[in-house]
Amino acid sequence: MVAFNKRMERIPMTVHVRFETPTEVSDKIYEMIQSNSNGRIKKGSNEVTKTAERGTAQFIVLAEDVNPPELLAHIPLICEEKGIPYGYVPSQEFLASEAGLPKGVKTASIAVMEINKGAQDKFNEVVEIINGLKA
Repeated sequence: MVAFNKRMERIPMTVHVRFETPTEVSDKIYEMIQSNSNGRIKKGSNEVTKTAERGTAQFIVLAEDVNPPELLAHIPLICEEKGIPYGYVPSQEFLASEAGLPKGVKTASIAVMEINKGAQDKFNEVVEIINGLKA
């Protein structure tokens, strides 16, 4: 698999990225997070790992630009085992800002714990698209 940076240069995909996510899908994930702004989230790899292991997360978002990538390598495996949908976005910093964290803060991953009624349609759309990417 191959990914591209903002200048459309090829960069190798990291160990934690299990499928390529087109920019349009990443944008839809960001929109889903924004529309679910009043829903509970957990942030950071430790919290996200706990929610994945417990099976309590509704959706998990992982940033592709994590260093070291091994920090998140176990989370997709847990998600697949527990049946939790997950997706990727390119930037830790942008993920944090879309999740409502203060400016300048980064997060490697977030777990969406509840989906608001207003965000349910976007959630369903994202999950359907991601299932198609993984197939």
